[in-house]
Amino acid sequence: MVKTMAGCPAKMGFRMPAEWEPHEQCWMGWPERPDNWRENAGPARKTFARTAIAISKFEPVTICASAEQYPYVHKLMQHQPNIRVVEMSMNDSWFRDTGPTFITRKGGSDIGLTDQTIAGIDWEFNAWGGVGGGCYDDWSLDRNIAKKIIDMERIPRFPHRMVLEGGSIHVDGEGTCITTEECLLNPNRNPNMTKLEIENELKDFLGVTKIIWIPRGLYGDEDTNGHVDNLCCFIKPGVILLSWTDDENDPQYERSVEALATLSQAVDAKGRHIEVVKINIPRPLYITKEEGDGVDATGHAVPRVPGDRLAASYVNFYAANGGIIAPAFGDKQRDDEAREVLQKAFPDHEIVMVEGAREIVLGGGNIHCITQQQPVRPS
Repeated sequence: MVKTMAGCPAKMGFRMPAEWEPHEQCWMGWPERPDNWRENAGPARKTFARTAIAISKFEPVTICASAEQYPYVHKLMQHQPNIRVVEMSMNDSWFRDTGPTFITRKGGSDIGLTDQTIAGIDWEFNAWGGVGGGCYDDWSLDRNIAKKIIDMERIPRFPHRMVLEGGSIHVDGEGTCITTEECLLNPNRNPNMTKLEIENELKDFLGVTKIIWIPRGLYGDEDTNGHVDNLCCFIKPGVILLSWTDDENDPQYERSVEALATLSQAVDAKGRHIEVVKINIPRPLYITKEEGDGVDATGHAVPRVPGDRLAASYVNFYAANGGIIAPAFGDKQRDDEAREVLQKAFPDHEIVMVEGAREIVLGGGNIHCITQQQPVRPS
């Protein structure tokens, strides 16, 4: 029986591990809604499948699909020995944001959880903005995804009333969390909470002691209000990979310079000055008329308007056990540059660039946004 917990996870010894720490498996959803994914999600499904298969070379993957999609996905993956397909209802497939935040601790029975060294945080979810401001008007199924995953894994559950998406935070595993003011302080998330109150909740639930606040996320990332996982991430304690452009006429330039200034003046939980590694974003990508017309405009999701800039960055990757699964956008020069930067950042990992990542960006995110790591249970 899954135990619902109250209290402060950090005081019980829990912390959120860094994403490069060992994983037990990766969780993914399956795209379906035609008002967000063009051509009834056909092109996106190909990229989701490529992503899942790429990750499965390094660690087990569980794909959750709706009852309608389950037979198709099960057949598609039947010859992939490291991929499990389960049935689960959802409003959309962004498991970074709707799945649980896994936290771990060393063994102990001081809180009545004998041998329980892993738990899941079940944050509140409001489709990135709530009524009138979210990406779709019904997120009732998405609100249950974290609990369902926690139930399947039979681990303790820490429910939380604060609205938070997994893509809005990154941790270094040593006490430091980075996030953006644009997202976490947006009035469409937790309007009744102060910055200090939000910071204290992050500390209590993630087991961190230092929050570094970056003003804004990636330009054009309006769906999420500037999630940090599209702008920058830790690549090891004390070192952050930052989306960059040298083009002063690009609206992203101001945001990258702003983030660099913030990070350059910051110290982490261990007192280290932050080192910043730059990684160029692809040259600007825009929604084409064909792509925009392929989305069902009669639905209830935010429209995909031809000419709008896509929020594309190489920072939005998944760190698997021994592999980095990163997006490729068809910009060969920038894709190759990104591979080189990622290889230097993770010299002991194999870099796998997933073709067709544009299809995920068209839906509002990228590889990191559609994946959720489950860390290995400490012994």
